[in-house]
Amino acid sequence: MKRIERRSDCPISLSLDIFGDKWTLLILRDFIFFDNRHFNELVTIEKISTNILADRLKRLLNNDILKKEIDVYNKSSYLYSLTEKGIEIIPIVIEIYKWGANNIEGNNANGKFKSEVNSNFSKVTAEIVDRIKTTHNTVSYEKH
Repeated sequence: MKRIERRSDCPISLSLDIFGDKWTLLILRDFIFFDNRHFNELVTIEKISTNILADRLKRLLNNDILKKEIDVYNKSSYLYSLTEKGIEIIPIVIEIYKWGANNIEGNNANGKFKSEVNSNFSKVTAEIVDRIKTTHNTVSYEKH
């Protein structure tokens, strides 16, 4: 993995270097909430350009947040999955959703889901993590 130049050794700054831009968070949102895992599904999000999508996926892959495998159902396509390290980001993304749903007027938050997140954040997060672990076939992931 190519080491990026650090602005500081602050854990928040270092984390934001990996997943703190708009596009990366929207890609993670699509993995978590919509199970969009193919490049062609992800490119439709928020009209992201293919070069930006490729760059953000590469960053997530290089930091072991995602893994990329040939799709067993379509050998000419790759399937991206969250690793265990990526799964640890799920509560952060849900907290961002919760904050936006509660504090920004005119958002399109699903009322039922917003209510569930507000009343039982831990349960909702655990259910999403369990679903992702099952659908993304997440096992202990080691770099090659």
